[in-house]
Amino acid sequence: MPATGDGRAPAAADPPGAQHGARPGGASERSVPERSASDRSSAATRQSAGPATAAAPIPHPRSDAAPAAPSTTPASIPASAAPLKLLVIEDDASDAQLLKAAVADSGAPIEIHWTRGLDQAFALLAPGTRRGRPRGSDLGRGDFSCVLLDLAAPADLPHPSDPSDGLEGLHELLRRAPHTAVVVLTDAAGAELGAAAVAAGAQDFLVKNETDGPLLARALRYAVERKRADESQRRLVEAELRGQENARLQRHLLPTPLLDGANLSFTRRYRPGRRRALLGGDFYDAVRTEDGTVHVVIGDVCGHGPDEAALGVALRIAWRTLVFAGLTGETLLTTLQHVLEHERRSDEIFATLCMLSIEPGEADAPGAVERARLHLAGHPPPLLLGEDHTPIGLPADHAGPALGLLPCDDGQAVWPAHRFELSPGWRLLLYTDGLIEGRIGAGSRRLGQDGLADLIGDHQSAGLTRGRLVDSAIAEVEELNGGALTDDVAVLLLERNPVQLILG
Repeated sequence: MPATGDGRAPAAADPPGAQHGARPGGASERSVPERSASDRSSAATRQSAGPATAAAPIPHPRSDAAPAAPSTTPASIPASAAPLKLLVIEDDASDAQLLKAAVADSGAPIEIHWTRGLDQAFALLAPGTRRGRPRGSDLGRGDFSCVLLDLAAPADLPHPSDPSDGLEGLHELLRRAPHTAVVVLTDAAGAELGAAAVAAGAQDFLVKNETDGPLLARALRYAVERKRADESQRRLVEAELRGQENARLQRHLLPTPLLDGANLSFTRRYRPGRRRALLGGDFYDAVRTEDGTVHVVIGDVCGHGPDEAALGVALRIAWRTLVFAGLTGETLLTTLQHVLEHERRSDEIFATLCMLSIEPGEADAPGAVERARLHLAGHPPPLLLGEDHTPIGLPADHAGPALGLLPCDDGQAVWPAHRFELSPGWRLLLYTDGLIEGRIGAGSRRLGQDGLADLIGDHQSAGLTRGRLVDSAIAEVEELNGGALTDDVAVLLLERNPVQLILG
């Protein structure tokens, strides 16, 4: 909290920018940093080269953690206890002296800065309006809480926006400091101009000869609170608009699979990292073509935000279109990389992908073994959930690079298929890397693929299946991480179901 004066009326000869006013009375959590593009690029190209070394067992999350100590940081101080930092724009030194005396008489914790004109005021306001972004909860705390503008002060504007209404200085002030409360001063004959200033965006107006210390202090506080309410309303509207946009993105990123006649159960879950309102670039899809083959994809565009989400939508729609057009395997992945290269906003953007094709089995043999092909583009391999509650990670020996990392026209980027068989009653768990990169405890150890396999096996042994299995696994991963995961998480559980398709 900045130091303030002792509340006595200052001399009238104080220079512009001098500070005066009355003196007022009187355990953080670590957040895991997001991975850089280079970190994810390195992770995307890693391939398993044989059996993994046995790791230490995964500790189960503690449910009896001691409560956190109450915070003693300055953030716990109520906003009303902070001094109101006021910038006065007044060209008449005697009027400025009267305003300072009124503040001192009111006894309110107000810190005054005085300038003679807008040019000097804008120089002081610049730190508080950095890049024009709002300070949110900092209104009334940092920089200037409020500006008191005398409408009679010269505007000193080379190109006033509207010199005919007498409010050109106010218009420029609102443009330069859109998130700072503004109160204007008028003389008794300018009451109508004051009302026009409020209509133009000021929070209040005061008549000079009718303003005493308590009235001035109350008007300034009310103006700050009204500005705070306006900012809250603006953020609420923005949040509603973002929510609507998220809903549109979600419909395209997380579609309903087209698996009629496939006799499969399909459980899907999506969790945005750190419970963000905006979806990231994770996406999935599943379709069944006319020949009976089931095609499944799950992918992850690096980064977060609307651009990444839009790119994920483009890749998913392109994948579905190409599958129905008859493209498969490396031909399909090469075409998808061309789509990514043309749609991404930066050459550093890439996407990992896991693509699975399950060929139709014998029509009259419900217990027949099915054949499948797996293509990995920098993506973690699926888990095959066995009946003995021992999940097995499919091999990643044939994994290729993430889409967009290497050129594919000259043969540098290849994605060979891994062919394998699926026994009757098979279950496959596909996921994005956000699920396995959560931390275990306070150290730097990550869950990893082996840790996820052990965790899933424990939940299977407890009798959990389908949606309950996926939900409980995600919940424990988050608990082990000490909170919401940093990265987005998409999970698919595909199971052979001889009765009918079930969506979880």
